[in-house]
Amino acid sequence: MNLLIPLYVHPAEDPGAWHRLITAADRTYGVVLNPASGPGARPEAAFVSAAAALRAAGARLLGYVDTDYGTRPAADIAADAVRHREWYAADGVFLDRVSAAPEELPACRALVRGLRRRGCGPVVLNPGVHPAPGYARIADLLVTFEGHWSAYVSAFSRPDWTLRQPPERICHLVYGVPEALVPLAVRTAGERGAAVCGPVTGEQPNPWATLTPALSETDR
Repeated sequence: MNLLIPLYVHPAEDPGAWHRLITAADRTYGVVLNPASGPGARPEAAFVSAAAALRAAGARLLGYVDTDYGTRPAADIAADAVRHREWYAADGVFLDRVSAAPEELPACRALVRGLRRRGCGPVVLNPGVHPAPGYARIADLLVTFEGHWSAYVSAFSRPDWTLRQPPERICHLVYGVPEALVPLAVRTAGERGAAVCGPVTGEQPNPWATLTPALSETDR
């Protein structure tokens, strides 16, 4: 099982979490960098240092970019991706709030092609739900669930097309997981066809402000 790590807390606010992440960085699928709901207006020194340490430790860096469910201009999205690469040496992008609708698929396909031409890769798409099947063909990694543990346990279902997808290209992001049940969340993701996951104990409004306990499990 690989872990996708969105850690949306400033390194100065929780240096311990960033240190733990850096020491285990080579055992993650990737780390999502999100200084300011994107790269921000200028390079952030603390994130520049953290990104350099993560790269040195073997992490793949993914710059957070919001697509606003397909309503944000492609040029703005590309500009954010380029800033992540130039300021933090991000390898690829984590496109958040991606539309799941089939009618938005052509625009998303064109967006991803444009990002790849700019040297951004891998491209992670996060609709947070099961989208139209075509999205799986354009993403290096597709997040088909983002939500609370209670919903993951009680309301999760898989469309048939997901059964044909390689598990290493599917990710589940689950928050509100009781700490004792984090290993169960990891196993459950695998059983549901997601070889990449990110279970955290945090709750809204920012569940990703805490580091997943699952990362500690890899030390055992």
